Amino acid sequence: MGKAGQALRQVLESYNISQSQLATGLGVERPIVFRWYHEKIDPTSETVADIVKALNKINKSAANDFIQAYLGELTFFKNPLITQDLPLSDNVNVTVLTQIFNDTTNSYKYLYFLSLLDIIKRRSFDTLSPISFQEIIVEMFANAWYPHKYFKLSFGRQDKIADKLDTLKLEITEPILKFRDTDKKLLRATIHNQNIDDTVNSINRYVSYRLIRPFFSQETRGLKDYDVNPTIISLANNQFDTKKPLYYFNAEDQKNCNAIILHPDWIQYLEENYTIVRGWASWEWLNYMQQRNPSTPNVVNKLFMPQERDSLANQNKYWKTILEYRDIECIYSKVKLNKNEISLDHYLPWSFVAHDQLWNLIPTTKSVNSSKSNSLPSEEYFLDFVTLQHLGLTIYKQIVSQIKWSNDIETFVAELKVDQPDELLNLEILINAYTKTIKPLISLATLQGFTPNWIYV
Repeated sequence: MGKAGQALRQVLESYNISQSQLATGLGVERPIVFRWYHEKIDPTSETVADIVKALNKINKSAANDFIQAYLGELTFFKNPLITQDLPLSDNVNVTVLTQIFNDTTNSYKYLYFLSLLDIIKRRSFDTLSPISFQEIIVEMFANAWYPHKYFKLSFGRQDKIADKLDTLKLEITEPILKFRDTDKKLLRATIHNQNIDDTVNSINRYVSYRLIRPFFSQETRGLKDYDVNPTIISLANNQFDTKKPLYYFNAEDQKNCNAIILHPDWIQYLEENYTIVRGWASWEWLNYMQQRNPSTPNVVNKLFMPQERDSLANQNKYWKTILEYRDIECIYSKVKLNKNEISLDHYLPWSFVAHDQLWNLIPTTKSVNSSKSNSLPSEEYFLDFVTLQHLGLTIYKQIVSQIKWSNDIETFVAELKVDQPDELLNLEILINAYTKTIKPLISLATLQGFTPNWIYV
């Protein structure tokens, strides 16, 4: 199933925390934790924060390890719910680093810092070479492209990163959509090959300078806004060896600044603690984006390009099993389906829901699925979709064991919010459940920019 369920099971076993103990801490029934634990359903991104709070009261180390496992490759971070900082150092002021996202009203600082981490890792933590503003902005665009273009997440009303990204003429090719460009090499090259000088100057008017302002908070307190940038440049360049800011600039005046040089001690710290710092920054980025997309499902899986898509083997097996017992027509094309040639369609696009749960999957043909792509289906297909799901559930109930039935339809019960599994077999109840679940999501997806009212022709 998803990351959270796997992470939860790992941590509960490692720290010998019972499911009942966690359920009590969360104020939920034990069967809910049981379903998470056995990866029948995954807790929502919003619920993850509640799990962290509950684990924190039971065992702070367990809470930390839960989120380390939850974020996977992003790994460990400083969680604001847990009183533990980034690893301290005798050489650099880590406390100041944790303040760089304070009072942030747009995405720039998060994307800037995450992009710096990507660049220095790709450079194998080289301590000498300057990093140009243009390289950082290109990396920021590459990091912003996935949540904005593919998942249509909002960066906030005051934020201009999405507008700037939309001005670029990016011909995104199929390999990116299939997640083969995991290092963003193709995406970076596509962005870099355009004339983005004006965009670089616009975005970088403040962020390169204001990101390190916490290192000079006393010296810049009370300054007029137009005095802040030149003061920070001067302080960073003149106190580089004493104050040790994260970086300094390659010129003494803002007009001629076009690159930064990271402090060697900070490079060493980031190399030694890369996964921890990267995870901390990723968690801060996730919190920012969740606040600006409060109704959007599964935000955590929409921020970073995945290494690969999950297999649909079990979902294919479910529908092929049903097709062995009953002929089924594609709800869009009315073509009779061949069980050996089906393609599973996400009724609500995967790029909106970011999951492969059965309640949102139906069989179709490859050509129809390709034609539909990331569009939202017309309402004229809704009853046929629910009726097909009902048919599949009814047949599956008849041909598999009760245990297998209960296990495989858990996501229907959880996401459609029915009281009992067998209510899924009542077409009227199922239609009402899908209406309450899907129609608001279609409205939200339409507002986010997904193409509505798709009809197969």
